[in-house]
Amino acid sequence: MQLQVARIGKPHGIRGEVTVQVLTDAPGDRFIPGTEFVVEPAKAGPLTVSSARWNKDILLLGFEGISTRNQAEEIRGAQLFIETEELDEDDDEGWYEHELVGLEARVGSQLVGKVTALNTMPVQDLLVIESTDGKEILVPFVEEIVPEVNVEAGYVLLTPPPGLFELNTEAAGDDAPSAVEEDGAETKGDA
Repeated sequence: MQLQVARIGKPHGIRGEVTVQVLTDAPGDRFIPGTEFVVEPAKAGPLTVSSARWNKDILLLGFEGISTRNQAEEIRGAQLFIETEELDEDDDEGWYEHELVGLEARVGSQLVGKVTALNTMPVQDLLVIESTDGKEILVPFVEEIVPEVNVEAGYVLLTPPPGLFELNTEAAGDDAPSAVEEDGAETKGDA
């Protein structure tokens, strides 16, 4: 089985290095020189890591045969996969993005949306949920808020704190401008 571990971003510098969006919990084990990745689209690969280094919080990779910025630009957006047989047995506590995308998001028995992505972040991961009305909601992927993930049945159960689903709505956005308008009106009245 193939497991996606990264997406290639923009070129970095002129020597063929690229930025990488890391999609694995173990980047130190996955991105070592000599590691070969299956690539999608297939015409961009396979790719073998020649160098790996961190620049602040961004992983930079160099690949064998990619030595110029133009060559690096050609592989931009490619997805990196590894072959693995360990998926079922070695990680009972976590889920991979490909397992979560497409699952229904439910609060109790009510359908509230669908999982469209998993954003892996340094502090905590975020589930990206597309609500039934088409809005994007970011949900912290922690046990208190996502107590159940049932891949076989096709859903995640959410227990969101009050206001989580309203954070990105227009109603929440309308409150802030009215306060600014009031402040602006007071300032004009004082002048």
